[in-house]
Amino acid sequence: MKRVVVGLSGGVDSSVSAYLLKEQGYEVIGLFMKNWHDDTVTISDECPWLDDSNDAMLVAEKLGIPFQTVDLSEEYKERIVDYMFNEYKNGRTPNPDVLCNREIKFDVFMKIAMSLGADYVATGHYCRKSSIEKDGETIYQLLSGKDNNKDQSYFLCQLSQEQLSKTLFPIGELQKSEVRKIAAEQDLVTADKKDSQGLCFIGKVRLPDFLQQQLKPKEGDIVEIDSTLDQYAKDTKEDFNTTEEELAYLSKKFTYNFEDGKVVGKHQGAHYFTKGQRKGLGVGGTPEPLFVIDTDVEENIIYTGQGKQHPGLYRRGLFVSPHEIHWIREDLKLDTGDTMNVMARIRYRQTLEKATLHQTEHGLYVIFDNPQSAIAEGQFVAWYHDEELIGSGVIS
Repeated sequence: MKRVVVGLSGGVDSSVSAYLLKEQGYEVIGLFMKNWHDDTVTISDECPWLDDSNDAMLVAEKLGIPFQTVDLSEEYKERIVDYMFNEYKNGRTPNPDVLCNREIKFDVFMKIAMSLGADYVATGHYCRKSSIEKDGETIYQLLSGKDNNKDQSYFLCQLSQEQLSKTLFPIGELQKSEVRKIAAEQDLVTADKKDSQGLCFIGKVRLPDFLQQQLKPKEGDIVEIDSTLDQYAKDTKEDFNTTEEELAYLSKKFTYNFEDGKVVGKHQGAHYFTKGQRKGLGVGGTPEPLFVIDTDVEENIIYTGQGKQHPGLYRRGLFVSPHEIHWIREDLKLDTGDTMNVMARIRYRQTLEKATLHQTEHGLYVIFDNPQSAIAEGQFVAWYHDEELIGSGVIS
């Protein structure tokens, strides 16, 4: 009998995953990850880890499977939280959920599971796994979940072939409504439980409070940039000496100076804000809402523009440094000079957009057919062929 360790998170998705695997004849062990001890920054009634742990235990009891808690808070702080602080401090926007899957769930947690004699680790992600044979080798595929509203393949965009080979996604073929129905039929305590939101395994946090543990508040100016700024009107049909020059041009972010706009308010730290952000600026009285179009953490200035169509929000392309390029399908990896047509997204839940990958000796350019809003450095771009996520990278 194959043994599977299920990451029981105290939610309905992992609970039903455990139930389905048991029904399929696997020997199932439930493991709950405790990743955080500081409850002062969590909005306590949104996702308290103690309630989640108790619910996970009750589910294990109901299913008649062994259960234990593992404390990974040290690794989580080191690999996720410290990284987050550093990224925000440098004016970038990290994605802790993608990192948590790569660094904690499918690394530290997976190693613990294997030490318990597991053949596989299973999670409650809405995505699917398949495999093909190529040149006598088994190649694993990461496919989007059947429930388009819940597809979570993006969060797993940094997984490797080895990690995929040992992973099961029991609910990937199901709709969320079907998952809740199964939980209700089995009288699982999590059947009607709200989905947790916020940081992976910490819960919903007040991000400024969380960041203030390390990054101190510091008052600065909010500057509004007019949509008629000269650099927006630049003709993109310049003469380029090389293709890479053109790619770099299409991917280049706008840069601003204090003199380019007018001061419309104050903020408590540029490192608390991210591109595309609308809430939390505290500036009213403009005909259209203000959006963050850039942050300057060195000078502690937030640059904003009116309306979601402001040209400062949009770019055709982005760049991924060589060491940040990751191929799940290593057999499809591009060589220098190669291009590939893909569908790509730059954030979770974004509709997939047509794009072309251009591999150069200096890194990978992702050029979209249509300009994209709020491309944020530090976030992940993920690219797909049809339903299959084949690679990803950190936006430089």
